[in-house]
Amino acid sequence: MNTSTDAGAQLAYSPGPTASETAESPLLVKYWQVFLGHRILVASIIGAALLISIVVTLLATPQYTASSRIEISRKDENVTNVEGLRPEEVGQDLEFYQTQYSLLEARTLAERVSRQLGLANDVDFLERFGIDRDGVTAAGDAAAKGPRSSQRERVAQATIDVLLSRVKIDPVRGSRLVDIRFTSPDPVFSAKVSNAWVNQFIQGNLDRRFASTADARNFLEARLRELRMKLEDSERDLVTYASNKRIVTLSSQQTDDGRTETGQTLVTADLQALNEALAAATADRIAAESAVKRAAAVSKDSLASPVINALRQKRAEVSADYARLTTQFESGYPQVQALASQLQNLDASIAREEGRIAGGANAAFRQAVQRESELRARVDKLTQEYIGQRRDSIQYNIFQREVDTNRQLYDGLLQRYKEIGVVGVGSNNISIVDPAKIPDRPSSPSLLFNMFVALIAGIGVAVISVVIKVQADQTIKDAATATRLLGLPVLGSIPRMDNEDIIASLRDRKSVASEAYLSVRTNLSFLTDHGIPKSMMLTSSRPNEGKSTSAFAIAETLARTGARVLLIDGDLRNPSQHGFVDLPNNAGLSNFLSGQDDVEKLIVDVPENSLKMMTAGPKPPNAAELFSNDRFRILIERTTEMFDYVLVDSAPVLGLSDAPLLASVVEGVMFTIESGGAGIRGVQNSIERLRLTDAHIFGVILTKLDKASSPYGYGYGYGYGYGSKDGDEDALLDRRD
Repeated sequence: MNTSTDAGAQLAYSPGPTASETAESPLLVKYWQVFLGHRILVASIIGAALLISIVVTLLATPQYTASSRIEISRKDENVTNVEGLRPEEVGQDLEFYQTQYSLLEARTLAERVSRQLGLANDVDFLERFGIDRDGVTAAGDAAAKGPRSSQRERVAQATIDVLLSRVKIDPVRGSRLVDIRFTSPDPVFSAKVSNAWVNQFIQGNLDRRFASTADARNFLEARLRELRMKLEDSERDLVTYASNKRIVTLSSQQTDDGRTETGQTLVTADLQALNEALAAATADRIAAESAVKRAAAVSKDSLASPVINALRQKRAEVSADYARLTTQFESGYPQVQALASQLQNLDASIAREEGRIAGGANAAFRQAVQRESELRARVDKLTQEYIGQRRDSIQYNIFQREVDTNRQLYDGLLQRYKEIGVVGVGSNNISIVDPAKIPDRPSSPSLLFNMFVALIAGIGVAVISVVIKVQADQTIKDAATATRLLGLPVLGSIPRMDNEDIIASLRDRKSVASEAYLSVRTNLSFLTDHGIPKSMMLTSSRPNEGKSTSAFAIAETLARTGARVLLIDGDLRNPSQHGFVDLPNNAGLSNFLSGQDDVEKLIVDVPENSLKMMTAGPKPPNAAELFSNDRFRILIERTTEMFDYVLVDSAPVLGLSDAPLLASVVEGVMFTIESGGAGIRGVQNSIERLRLTDAHIFGVILTKLDKASSPYGYGYGYGYGYGSKDGDEDALLDRRD
């Protein structure tokens, strides 16, 4: 009687809410439904967290927070125009302020504060923060340096730990301001520590600056001593070498890069002077040589001689008188002869004077040649000496460069040594903006803040708890999960009924339960090619999953259409169908299986309904043996001829063999699953057992479904336009199942 019709494909056309329920719900809707399903657990965890926060707040000791504000500049105001030891770029780095914040939280700063306030010897402080005289804090002896640490050291370390645990450095975003907050049970002590923290931070910054300056001065002093000795040695080597090589420097100059350039030495000065003298002597010799060559003619020298010029002037006058008298007198005239004799004497004097001048030119030429020769010899000698000195100047320049290098290093370090002595004149880069004041009200505990934190923590714990519970939950809770895990269509989703009479609810056609089973009946009409199957069996993996209630409800729903319907109670071990309508269970299925052939006598009418029922009958000692024969097959064949539809309420599958034996006889099986009831492994094993008997499983009926487990709720799916008696549209199954 099994059919090969694809029930899953037919169910794709089913109307009503089942198609939407079997579809995959949105992720957020799933999460919301999960939390709604565990709302009691979530509310309990959050409520417990809030209650704990209130109790803790009321029992906590009030804490007072004092805050002081400082400004940290990136670099100092330098009134001396002298650079510090660190480059200016350090103040512009992004790491600068992070370094300052870390210094504000440094252990050494806490130690300075503790030492300034004398906290290690303050009995009130030690008692207030749980530090005993042995240096053990409330958290243990973790602050001790080691087994050999003295009592005083352990107390000091514990004091520092308390300060560090209660101080908070809070930079003001987008500014150079920093707030230093300290919290303690005593408001006066909080203000005192906050101010001391700021003062010691400023003092520590100055101490580090002067300490680094002192270290630099000591280093520079040692380097200066070394460089001074090297400079003296290099200068001594330079002077010694110049003395040995007779290198006498007359002038030198310093270049921009600090090198010494030798301008002129004694040899170069002498050589230059002799060259100039030699050039002059050569010119004189050439002039004397030219004068000698003009000895026979009237030279420029004779013309320039005043004596010769006077004699020539006298001769011209005498010659003029002589020419005048010769025109008047004879040559023998005494005056003429006297003038002629006078002319001869003048010519002789001129000749003698010109001879003397010519002899002087030769002497001057000889002197000029001699002087030129002497100067040339001296120049040649100095040239050779200059060439040798140039060779010696290579090593001289090496000594000179070493002297220059040592002098530059020495002068630079000496200048730096003088500068760092006045670096401290620059103002401190840390200034106090607002000193700490004594707080007038406690900063903690805050009830609202603690409740908010508890709310967040409670929500987190609740989420984790729900996630763990959901992950550990191996049950089926909704139609989409059933379809995905079992591969079977969901014929219907039946709501839970805890407080309603199942019979009255089913017979009320406006009730949620009636609408739910009406949807199942509608889906049954699409299961086979001839509509609703003629014979069907309902079973489940374990008891109390709603199979008996569903069997009765489906049978009654089919009977409303006027069809002839027979409901057979096939659960011989735990019969329940007769209890729904208060029928006697004196005779029924067990009688027929035992051999009674009159079927009509075993069928009874259901009051107030056209439904027919065959009760289970007396409990047999072994139900499995009764189902092993063909009597049940014969019963199904006869009843399907007598009725339009035959429904069998079978026993559960797990642990019993009744359901597999009956499943192969009927046309198909509807498997009932309690929402959040049986585990998925048990359901899968039950379905697999039924399939081993070649049973045709039509689909799944999901029962006892909470409203929170459905993505869309039952108010929309089943109660639309009808409502419910009590205003609650949750569907509930009878507890008698």
